[in-house]
Amino acid sequence: MPEHKTERAPREGARQGQDAQGTSAQKVAFSMAFPAKVMELIGRTGTRGEAVQVRCKVLEGRDANKILRRNVKGPVRVGDMLMLRETEIEAQKLNQGRK
Repeated sequence: MPEHKTERAPREGARQGQDAQGTSAQKVAFSMAFPAKVMELIGRTGTRGEAVQVRCKVLEGRDANKILRRNVKGPVRVGDMLMLRETEIEAQKLNQGRK
């Protein structure tokens, strides 16, 4: 029985640097971020209470071991990790006057 070598023809529309759908494959670039661990939940903030103010400890980077007050949108609890794009600016203190 003779051996036959068959070459697979490239898919129609498939070019180098493109995936199966024909869209060009691109790299995803993320900005530098530093991990911080949530230490304490301070309270809700924002005009409708949509954000939570937390105290977090920066774990890496220039400001390692610094404790910051930040506003976080979305679900968060003590022990969660945040990725902070900047570690120099701190959120304003929460007004605890109204009850």
